[in-house]
Amino acid sequence: MRLSRYFLPVLKENPSEAQIVSHRYMLRAGMIKQQAAGIYSWLPLGYRVLKRIEQIVHEEQARAGHIPLLMPTLQPADLWRESGRYDDYGQEMLRIKDRHDRDMLYGPTNEEMITDIFRAHVGSYKDLPMTLYHIQWKFRDEMRPRFGVMRGREFLMKDGYNFDIDKDAALHAYNRHMVSYLRTYERMGLTAIPMRAASGPIGGDNTHEFLVLASTGESEVFYDSAVTDLKLGEREVDFDNRDEVAGICKEFTTLYARTDETHDAALFDQIPEERRKVGRGIEVGQIFYFGTKYSESMGATVVTPDGSKVPVEMGSHGIGVSRLLGAIIEASHDDKGIIWPEGVTPFPVGIVNLKQGDASTDLACEGLYKALKAKGLEALYDDREERAGAKFATMDLIGLPWRITVGPRGLANGVVELTSRRSGESEEISAEAAVDRIVQIYAAHR
Repeated sequence: MRLSRYFLPVLKENPSEAQIVSHRYMLRAGMIKQQAAGIYSWLPLGYRVLKRIEQIVHEEQARAGHIPLLMPTLQPADLWRESGRYDDYGQEMLRIKDRHDRDMLYGPTNEEMITDIFRAHVGSYKDLPMTLYHIQWKFRDEMRPRFGVMRGREFLMKDGYNFDIDKDAALHAYNRHMVSYLRTYERMGLTAIPMRAASGPIGGDNTHEFLVLASTGESEVFYDSAVTDLKLGEREVDFDNRDEVAGICKEFTTLYARTDETHDAALFDQIPEERRKVGRGIEVGQIFYFGTKYSESMGATVVTPDGSKVPVEMGSHGIGVSRLLGAIIEASHDDKGIIWPEGVTPFPVGIVNLKQGDASTDLACEGLYKALKAKGLEALYDDREERAGAKFATMDLIGLPWRITVGPRGLANGVVELTSRRSGESEEISAEAAVDRIVQIYAAHR
């Protein structure tokens, strides 16, 4: 993408309404525009990151054997009356009437609708286990939406729902989601700690939140610092192997890590003092097992091998797709701007032409741009008639992990400058070597 043809409305000054880093940088980098309180348009740069995060979520759900679909944003109120949640959910639910005076709502979650889909089409234990999920816009009418996409009213969420014949199978689905989420967050460059939490209006006894440590987090958290060293890495996981999946979950949940809602001071005090940490965390996902809470009230049953009918065991599992952009920025930035991890960056590399209009630099930049494109990597090429300082400031603000700088002096010596956004370190190498290095770096993120 050539920056001269791209829509990137960057701001030089910090917007007065932005209270936290991610909100400031998303506005300044031209990623979002507020349309109403807690409701945003996603501009091209922000939309690219949003789609990249969505892609990673889809890939890891597929790896775990989960099946995508798409449910509507508007739901009939009668489904929620069946489950008993319509009156209980509270003012966060946006209730509306259609032209025929039927009660409708803008879905804050989809337990009722997915249960309705299941009961209409599945009736035998032979079709289980089954996990269905979608990535869809939700609406929760927050009283005080703030912090940009971190606490908006409209947000993009992945929500998945498992259906199983018995509790053991449902708990395996719970564990399977935990492991798939761990890999999902790691691919985004995040350390997201699973912490025992409260279930809230979803219901159920088993639930973990995934929290990213950040000073701006809405939740107070208590944890053993050793938990931050745990990594799933490149382990191959057999998601059908209950013992293997349960073992990974035990590895990641044995060390103490809890939100303030479930904190146990006596257990916390048993941790060695030097590893006893208190901080704040940003919730980026949550998994629930709630048994037959919805299947019993809504008649979602299957026939067992002995011919009897039983309500299916269920759970729901969510990832805050749009919220993740804010969480990543909160965890990865400096005073110049965003620092995107390679897994989610909108563009893998930026090309800066120090002397636009000079035949040799223009030719070299075009060569780099085309060579990267031939390798399946779309660079952001700053071909504007701007001074070098302005170009560097834009690249630092939008946070691409790598920058290739091309100027007459370097070209005279047969080199370009390759710079890491994270470390700030630069290296003078040939244009061909720079392309090879970028290709090698991103090979692990495809």
